[in-house]
Amino acid sequence: MDTVTHEGSLASHAAVSSGMKQPYHLVDPSPWPIVGALGGGLLLAGVVLAAHYDNYLMVAAGGVLVALTMTMWWRDVLRESSTPGLHSPVVRLGLRYGMTLFIASEVMFFVGFFWAFFHFFLYPEHVLGTSTPSWPPAGIHTFDAFRIPLLNTMILLLSGCTVTWAHHSLIEGDRRGLLMGLGVSVLLGLTFSTLQAVEYSSAPFHFAGGGIYPSVFFLATGFHGFHVIVGTTFLGICWLRAKAGGFTPTQHFGLEAAAWYWHFVDVVWLFLFMFVYVIGAGVPAVE
Repeated sequence: MDTVTHEGSLASHAAVSSGMKQPYHLVDPSPWPIVGALGGGLLLAGVVLAAHYDNYLMVAAGGVLVALTMTMWWRDVLRESSTPGLHSPVVRLGLRYGMTLFIASEVMFFVGFFWAFFHFFLYPEHVLGTSTPSWPPAGIHTFDAFRIPLLNTMILLLSGCTVTWAHHSLIEGDRRGLLMGLGVSVLLGLTFSTLQAVEYSSAPFHFAGGGIYPSVFFLATGFHGFHVIVGTTFLGICWLRAKAGGFTPTQHFGLEAAAWYWHFVDVVWLFLFMFVYVIGAGVPAVE
């Protein structure tokens, strides 16, 4: 009861200081939700066009709209967070619930890819239509999981440690540790993306017209790579905010959200590495 009373008094205080009659933040009308939805739709349709017709124009348009939405919407949220009284304790709790539900939706997004993978991996005769079904399909040369994929696994695991280091440094008031932890995390994220690009450039199979295995592989690992790029951008913005003194030990939800997202990216990669690269790749073909 005392905790509830304390939270209620904090919320009431925030409501009074902001001139509102209730503790919630009623945001101003914004165009970014509809623009973001349009960009996401174009991006998804563009992936289909790229897969079937090798046309990347719609992917580019959707990507630009999504990037614009992220930039402008984050700008508005940062302005709101620096306005006294808007981000009350109740609002900050709602933001945490929102980020949690967003990550849960991302989990289900990747569940779809894993579902497709395990369907083909466990029951290849249902989709390959051959008398001797196998996974990977005959003629597919798979990657060696213990070269670039293993190195990328170590990089992401290390980046999870450096993000946690940055978070704890902020809580303890160590600004230098905060900046170093975030900076190293961003560099590790960029290194991961670079190595994945190198891996794709040397792929022995192709997305367009390559069949079932390339489709599952590139969609699952490619969307994860996109999430790594988004997470790296997220952490880079947090570094800039930390450099400008935008976080305090008691109010730093932006950094917390970035850390949660990055740990989610780490976990998804561990599943991709174990199942897609190691177990699902079978025995690599010998040249």
